[in-house]
Amino acid sequence: MQKPFVIGIAGGSGSGKSTVLQRILDRLGPGRVAILDHDRYYFDLAHLSQEERALVNFDHPASLETTLLCHHIDDLLEGRAVDKPVYDFTTHRRTERVERVEPRSLVVVEGILVLAEPELVRRMDLRVFVDADDDIRLARRIRRDVAERGRSVDSVLDQYEATVRPMHLQFVAPTRRIADLILPRGGHNEVAVAVLTTYLEGVLEG
Repeated sequence: MQKPFVIGIAGGSGSGKSTVLQRILDRLGPGRVAILDHDRYYFDLAHLSQEERALVNFDHPASLETTLLCHHIDDLLEGRAVDKPVYDFTTHRRTERVERVEPRSLVVVEGILVLAEPELVRRMDLRVFVDADDDIRLARRIRRDVAERGRSVDSVLDQYEATVRPMHLQFVAPTRRIADLILPRGGHNEVAVAVLTTYLEGVLEG
């Protein structure tokens, strides 16, 4: 197998990164894509009380075990399967389960901070920033956290004001400048997503 092509997909919380990733899977097929989601690599906070875990800044790069993610990218590039952590966002702990990720022609590294980490960027062949207006991103985050993570609307808004927005301004938004491709209006920009998926299909076919 030829050396896998590594693409990084970044953007603010709720920008539409998951939608873009799904479009890539729809176009290329899951059998050609290995996915490494950065938010699977949050540090296990089992040593902290539930109250202490709630105070952790999960939007800061230090909350993620990026070194392990880098090792997993390297393993996939060398043709070795990896065991991706499974993280429980309601308890802020890694579960005992892992998800096996096999080597594929395309490796997608996805997360809000993947373009803010130089060691991740160094491993990427293509850097994509998914952009969306702040109010749209906030609305999507509220819907997701309430429906999928058992959060209250007030707790989501408190976290947004305390850490999500400040960290976005400090770490996420500046990475827009180093992106090779920016997708305005998020994952629902049909033209931009088509350009991206067509390009990736050409890379894999070439």
